Amino acid sequence: MAMTHTDWSDLPQPLRDAVEAKAGRVVSARTVAAGLNSQIAAVLDTADGRVFLKGVPLEARTALASQRREAAINQFVLAVSPQLLWSAETEGWSLLAFEYIGGGHADYAPGSPYLDDVVKVANRLHRVTAPDLPELRAADQRWSAWAGADDAGLLAGDSLLHTDFAGHNVLIGEEGGAWIIDWAWATRGASFIDPACLLIRLIDAGHSAKSAELWAQQCDGWDGADDRAVDVFAAASARMWDDIAKAEPLQWKASMAQSAQKWASFRRGAS
Repeated sequence: MAMTHTDWSDLPQPLRDAVEAKAGRVVSARTVAAGLNSQIAAVLDTADGRVFLKGVPLEARTALASQRREAAINQFVLAVSPQLLWSAETEGWSLLAFEYIGGGHADYAPGSPYLDDVVKVANRLHRVTAPDLPELRAADQRWSAWAGADDAGLLAGDSLLHTDFAGHNVLIGEEGGAWIIDWAWATRGASFIDPACLLIRLIDAGHSAKSAELWAQQCDGWDGADDRAVDVFAAASARMWDDIAKAEPLQWKASMAQSAQKWASFRRGAS
């Protein structure tokens, strides 16, 4: 369930005091429109510099688990992600403060000048060794309900995966280059899964399934992928997004369900 963002000025004063005790006096604050997993998502200009603040209530157990996962993984993904400056659980909230990276979110539309940067950052991530963290989810378990018990094992692997390549989770820096943010769904699994998650987003942005796969094939994680495993993941993704769209019938979820189905149909035709 997506969270509605709360502006800095609407936060309880004790919580704002706790933030300023760590970040410095807040001169101005701007709520970020993108992002679905945090109730607080704000750029803070402070007397000590600019930071990006994320926060979720401690009582929101699913969001809290994701927040803690993101904090645990950060030190291992600094090659592709902003650095976590500090974290705190105080005044009923879990808070994460990251270094601020100026720029904008990636545009995945056909012909976008950012697609090469997106592939490059995916390849940088592929070179990151998956840490041994209990917070990491396992791909074969995460998709087992949609892949089936007999085929879920094809999704297992030792690669560190982000798995949520929505355009708002990829920042294009003001001086070029791309950064991956929001590690709520960090997972260990087969290396082709991240390129596959990206290609469904590309289809949703207007690419054909064939074109999206050609972009995925430029990602190092796709190399050597077993065709059967890719087919299983495509079918599982279509079932997963269909369930997500039915559970909460928002337009963007319905669009993702249609895009995942287009890829699954393409894979069936290719097979």
